[in-house]
This record gives sequence, C-alpha cells and structure tokens, in this order.
Amino acid sequence: MTRFIFITGGVVSSLGKGMASAALGALLQARGFKVRLRKLDPYLNVDPGTMSPYQHGEVYVTDDGAETDLDLGHYERFTGVPTRKSDNITTGRIYSNVIAKERRGDYLGATVQVIPHITDAIKEFIAADLTDEDFCLCEVGGTVGDIESLPFLEAIRQFGNDVGPERALFCHVTLVPYIPAAGELKTKPTQHSVKELLSVGIQPQILLCRADREIPENERRKIALFCNIQKERVIAALDVDTIYRVPISYHEQGFDTEVLRYFGMSTDGKPDLSRWEEIVRRVRNPEGEVTIAVVGKYTSLLDAYKSLGEALTHGGIANNVKVRLDWLDAEIFETDGAVLRLEGVHGILVPGGFGERGTEGKIKAAEFARTHNIPYFGICFGMQMAVIEASRHMAGLDHAGSSEFGNPDPAVVGLMTEWIRGNQLEKRSVDGDLGGTMRLGAYACHLTPGTKVHEIYGSDVIEERHRHRYEVNINYRERLEKVGLTFSGLSPDGVLPEIVELPDHPWFIGVQFHPELKSKPFEPHPLFTSFIRAAIEQSRLV
Repeated sequence: MTRFIFITGGVVSSLGKGMASAALGALLQARGFKVRLRKLDPYLNVDPGTMSPYQHGEVYVTDDGAETDLDLGHYERFTGVPTRKSDNITTGRIYSNVIAKERRGDYLGATVQVIPHITDAIKEFIAADLTDEDFCLCEVGGTVGDIESLPFLEAIRQFGNDVGPERALFCHVTLVPYIPAAGELKTKPTQHSVKELLSVGIQPQILLCRADREIPENERRKIALFCNIQKERVIAALDVDTIYRVPISYHEQGFDTEVLRYFGMSTDGKPDLSRWEEIVRRVRNPEGEVTIAVVGKYTSLLDAYKSLGEALTHGGIANNVKVRLDWLDAEIFETDGAVLRLEGVHGILVPGGFGERGTEGKIKAAEFARTHNIPYFGICFGMQMAVIEASRHMAGLDHAGSSEFGNPDPAVVGLMTEWIRGNQLEKRSVDGDLGGTMRLGAYACHLTPGTKVHEIYGSDVIEERHRHRYEVNINYRERLEKVGLTFSGLSPDGVLPEIVELPDHPWFIGVQFHPELKSKPFEPHPLFTSFIRAAIEQSRLV
C-alpha cells in the first residue's frame, strides 16, 4: 500500500521544497522504505525543454527521454532512484491531454471543465505507474496563492479525500524571517500562508519552517496554535553549510519521525545515515583545493548548471578535495588577451548550451586548454567546440564550424535528421517543432579499447543521457584522427561520434552526452572523478 506525501510551499518561492522532498526520500530510504518522487509544475509549457535557462534553470533529462524540472535531479542525487517521464507533469501537458481527449470525443459530449476533468487528469498522474513503493512524495511547484496552482491544490485535496488520511499527508514549507530592526523571528508570514492553504480546503499536518537560525520553543508553540497542528510537527528547516547535510538536519529536527507517527508506523530504530555523514565529513575536511573554470553562457544564473556544479562537487568528494568553481561568461574570451584569465586554473570545463552567442570564446578556451596542457572537459556543446577548434588549428580546416549557426564550409558539426534508438529509426526535420524533438534520454556508446575513456569507465559499452540536435560529422573522423584527435566512443552503429580525446594530452575529453545527470554524492560519475584527479595533478605543476 503506497502512502502519499504532498509538499507545498508558501510565502515566497525557492524555499527548498525540492530539497525537502529529496531529503525526506533519503531519510525514508535510510529506514528501509521504497520511495518514488514526483513533481507537479503549474506553468503552461508542456515541458521546460524550450524555456530559457534564465527562466527556469537547467532542464533535467531522464533515461526515458523526458525533459523535466531540475528538482528531479535533486530526487535522483539524494535517493538514487531513476526518475521517469511519469514523474513530472505540467499544466500544459495536463491540458494538452484533456483537450486531445475532448477532440476524440472521449467525454461523450460532456462540458469539459477544470473540475472534474483537469483535476481527474492530475489525480491519474499522481497514482499512475506505481508498483510496490511504500511512499510516493509529490512536490507541488509554485507558491500557495498563485492562480495557476489552484487546479493542482484542488486535485491533491480531492486525492487526500479519495485515499483517506491514513494514506495522505500534507507538508507545507513556509518562511520564518528574522527582522533585524525588531531583533526577532516573525511567524506571521507562516500563519498567513497556512490560512491561504486552508482557504482551498487543505489542512497541513507538518510545517517545514525555513529560518536562518533556531526557532525558539515559544515561537513554535505560537505557530502550532495558530496553524492548528501539533508543536512537534513544526519542523525547523535551518540553513546548513552543505546541501548534503539536509537529510541529517531534518532527522535531527524529527521530520521523518513525525511522518511515520502520522501514519501510525513504528518509529523504533534510527535511519542509517552513515553515508551522508561520510559525505559531509569529506566536504568539510578536504585535503586540498582545485580551481575549475566553467566557461559557459548562462553563468549569471547557476541554477542553469545545477547538476554540473553538483557533479564537480562529487568529483571533489571522491578525491577528498574542495572544488572551487570559477564561473566565466564565454563572451569575455572573444576579446584580445582575455583568455589569459584561464592561467592558473587547474581544469577547464565547457558545458552544454544552445545558440551562437559565446561560441568563439568557448573555442578559444578549448584551444588554451589544448595548447597549455590544462585538463579539459567538453560536455555536449563543449565537445562540439573542441572538435571545431581541432579542425581549424590542427587539421587545417580554417573555416570549420557548425550548421547551427549558418552554412560553414566545412560543417564539422551538423543537424541530425535521423538516428537509431534501440530497434527504431527516429527522424527529425530542419523546420520541425523545437519542443521534445532532440535526441533525448539514454543511449548506448561503444568505447574503443586502449583509450582513456575505456580505462576510466572500465567497460566496453556505456549508457549515458543525451539532449542535443547537432552532432559531430563522422565524415571528418579520419582527417581529425590523423592529426591526433581520437574518436574513442561511437554509437552502436558507428555513425554518431559520442566521445573524442587527445591521447598525448594530460586529460582532454569531449563527450556528446551529459554525464552530470547521472552523478550522485555517494556514487560520483567516473568522468568527473577522473577529471578532478587530473586537476589535482595540474595543481602540483602550477
């Protein structure tokens, strides 16, 4: 019997609903339960795939090819449970599905309305594709009081009634701000937020109160009294020095214990948090430090590279070092002499991206890493830029470029129009829709024995997640390999280049996929572990 926990938020956005969901999932796992985490997003986009990273942060990609909210990355990193298409839904997708049914006549002429048709579709999503999970945690995006959240709140209210209180629990994340002029924490924002939630028929059973300091007992009693809940279920969500301490902090505050008590389940014994304690110990007590320059185009909003930043941290955890990230806008390297800002860094990473802006700066970063023997990691777009750089400056193809930005001659990077997924041929057209039309999800890659990536992975075949439309042109493989750029990973049919490397370089690897999406603090991705190890070696030379 699956129990459902709904996590909502109030007062302001970015209070940490996703982190609370992920941490609770980890705590329940540590007690031996099987969990599943889901995200309900109120925006009208069908998915975040075509949204600017400045609007929504990174797009997280699942194995089965869904473009999803970045919170699903938190879920995977904290629980290790692979997320799926059925774990993220938006208002846009709900409405698309309902309207498609109406067009087919599935509603038999009924007037299609928010209640019951939209809310029923949301409830179907909440309960779908579950098997033997003990708990399903559903995070509702947005803030209580937002007009676009109302159908989701109504749906979870109905769902709670449908399954009964013995199978549904409502948690609400609020803010308890400290007002310096008054010299005290203020509970009124929390009271108003709960009142807003009550106005749509939901009584929260647990409150997670974000605060930058301990919440005194009398303030907890006040919150409990005004919000009609037990004092023990007013949980302080305190700031911590590393996000990987969040599960430990929530356990210390009694979050998982109160969840089990609500459901009438045994609270005997303690969760095994040893792996989180070890991760926190390594983060707090590094044996050294390396500096990695991340040369990208969305560096003013770090949520655009959320998984990447965490994967680099995981590489540091694996090597017992602190990874200091120097986020650099690629455009600055398009001015004379600016590339010298990369002197002294211990590694250079060029991440994924779309569009022409900053491309020449990324190419110069790749060239600087190659010619100065600095470890270089090119991910997706970063691999393509490394191939263009090698084509221009090693293979003599002075005008090499990507067809994403016009009609270069030669186009060493071009638009994919068809590729193999399993036993199926997938096709795309140049003038097709942008949404959901990329090469998305997990694909197999065959590694060449004797190469660096083969040594790093210790395997002949790997599977990694993709999100791109353009691909390195296999027709230039022979010419590039003659000048030293090895194509060390290919698609099973040998048509799509997946990995390139420079064998005579300390560490120079470009990958077409996104390895950061599969990295976890307790299971760092081997490429990031190896890259940071190379950066440590570089730090000894600087």
